[in-house]
Amino acid sequence: MPQAAIEAFEKVASGIYLEGLAIDHGRDVVWYSDVIAGGIHGVKPDGTRVVTFNPERMWTGGVMMNADGSVLSTGEGGIMWNNPDTGKSGWLIDTIDGKPVNGINEMAPDGKGGIFFGTSDIEMVIKGEQTRPTRIYRLTADRELIRLADDIGFTNGIMFDPVRSRLYCNDTFHGTWAFDVDAGWTLSNKQFLIEKEDADGMALDASGNLWITGFRSNFFTRLAPGGTRLPDYATPAGSITQIRFGGPDMRDIFFNSVPSDGGDTLKEGGEITAKNSFLFKGRSETPGMKLEPARFTLD
Repeated sequence: MPQAAIEAFEKVASGIYLEGLAIDHGRDVVWYSDVIAGGIHGVKPDGTRVVTFNPERMWTGGVMMNADGSVLSTGEGGIMWNNPDTGKSGWLIDTIDGKPVNGINEMAPDGKGGIFFGTSDIEMVIKGEQTRPTRIYRLTADRELIRLADDIGFTNGIMFDPVRSRLYCNDTFHGTWAFDVDAGWTLSNKQFLIEKEDADGMALDASGNLWITGFRSNFFTRLAPGGTRLPDYATPAGSITQIRFGGPDMRDIFFNSVPSDGGDTLKEGGEITAKNSFLFKGRSETPGMKLEPARFTLD
C-alpha cells in the first residue's frame, strides 16, 4: 500500500484484542469491546476517552445501540445493557429455552425494534477446543424469542439489508451465508456466498454491498448483493475483526484491528497479552448503511 494511503488511517484507541463495535450517533461516541482485557470502552472519533463499563467482562463479540441510549453487549451469559447516563444495567436476555445462555456473538437490528443475533460456544472457546454448531435467533421488541436457523458452524458478523429482504451471516471458519427473509421475518433459501476461512465482522454500505472482515486479513472483502466479488479495500491493519460506518456523511470507517496471528492463537487456546490491537478510523468513497438502534424497554 502506498505511504499516502497508509497515512490516511488514524489510530483512535488500542487494547489487547478489540472486537465488538458500535457507532453512537446521538453522543458522537464509538463503543468497542476488548474480548481479552474485558470491558466496553467509549471514545470520541478523535480518540478522546469517554467512559468504560463492565471492565471485568470478557468475550464481548457484539455491541449495538438501544433507542434510549443504552449500549447492548453480547458475550458469555447472553446480552447485557448499560446506560452510560444513568449508570443502570441489566440483562436483555440470559436464558434460551429455560437454560442459561452459553454465549452470544454478533447482533443486527431487525427493522422492527428488535434484533437478530447468533449464538456462540464460548465454553469451548475458553477451553481452546472444537466448538459446537450455533444458531441464529430473532428477539422482537417485546422480547419474543424466535429460532430462525440451525447448524451454523460459528456465527459471527450479521447484517439485514436495506430493503429488508436478505439476512447475511458470517460462519467464521467457512464463509458467508445469505438467507431470504419473508414478510413474517422467517428465513429461507440459504445460500453460500463466498468461501472465507477467517470470516469475522460485517457491514453494509448504502448500495447494499457487503464489507466483510477477516481475522487473518488486512483488507475488507467486498461483495455485491448477489455475491459478485468487488475490489478489496486494503488497510494498514494486521487483521480486522469488525467494521462500522459513521460520521455526518456516513463515510467515516471505523474498524478494529488485531495481530495477524491473534485469531488463531485464541482458537488454539493460546494467550495474548500485548496491546497490539487498534481501533482505526478511515474514509470511504461510498457511504455506509446507518444502523437503527433497537427499541427495547429497559429497566
